[in-house]
Amino acid sequence: MDPMIVAGAIACLGLSAAGSAFGTGFAASAAVGAWKKCYAANKPAPFILLGLVGAPITQTLYGMILMFIMLGKSGVQGAGIPCVILGIFAGLGIGLSALFQGRAAAAACDAQGETGQGLTNYFGALGIVETVAIFTMVFTIIALGKIA
Repeated sequence: MDPMIVAGAIACLGLSAAGSAFGTGFAASAAVGAWKKCYAANKPAPFILLGLVGAPITQTLYGMILMFIMLGKSGVQGAGIPCVILGIFAGLGIGLSALFQGRAAAAACDAQGETGQGLTNYFGALGIVETVAIFTMVFTIIALGKIA
């Protein structure tokens, strides 16, 4: 197997997963803070904040899907450098989507914990940020399909 293809596949997964780690970390910290405020005010702590915390994890799956498609290009002459380039830039796009989705989820955790309102709007905003990662994955799949 061409080591460049493997490098591109690993870069895509690794960068996507790094974004998910940052994003879920930001959101989790905010959820803990929101729960603390609820406990201090003798209010019920909203369990739904875990949904907001988990939103950025899906970008790791998109990176994994692209990783498997890239690894499937082994044996294709000249696929190494395109896979490295696609892997790095797709991984960055997907990972940054996760990072900023986590930042938005952190704000949503704070707002939901304080007001108990607006959850649908918060998930809608996170969905828009998620769309960047989905578009990146789909367009990368199209580009990988051109490598024959």
